[in-house]
Amino acid sequence: MKHFSKFLLILFVLTSASASAQTFKFGHLNTQELVALMSERDSAVVKLEKYAADLNETMEAMQVEFNTKVNTYQQKQATWTAAVLEAKQKELQEIEARLQQFQQSAATEYQQEQTKLLQPVYLKANAAVQKIGKEKGFTYIFDTSSGSIPFINLEVSVDVMPLAKAELKIPADKKLPVQQPAPAK
Repeated sequence: MKHFSKFLLILFVLTSASASAQTFKFGHLNTQELVALMSERDSAVVKLEKYAADLNETMEAMQVEFNTKVNTYQQKQATWTAAVLEAKQKELQEIEARLQQFQQSAATEYQQEQTKLLQPVYLKANAAVQKIGKEKGFTYIFDTSSGSIPFINLEVSVDVMPLAKAELKIPADKKLPVQQPAPAK
């Protein structure tokens, strides 16, 4: 038992010595801000806006068709026979169903297009952070945009944003534009 106690004491001393000799290097950055500063994101957003405009144009055309037929129905329903009235009601229901189906599929397609266009941008940003972490010897680099880090001691943690900007060839002085509040309606 005496030897076992000495063994534990020696093991504890060696473990403590090696743990205190090991230094950790921590870094942090906001990946959402980094991605927002990337020119690749800007071009993806332009493509995404055009995609959304095309979907909206189709949606508006369908809505105009529906509204025109509703107006015609309301104006002429009193003069139509029961068979014509029933056919027009069925036609309006079908157009409305197509409109709702298009809205649902357009939302899904938009999300898929958004993922397709922005995923390479996020992958490039992540690759840059991985490279910086390895080259600069970081133990951890925390993403402050997720909001899941309850505390960062900014005196000990290194802000990796300037390194990431340099790696991605983003001008050091480039900042996010200040968002203006929306005018009150």
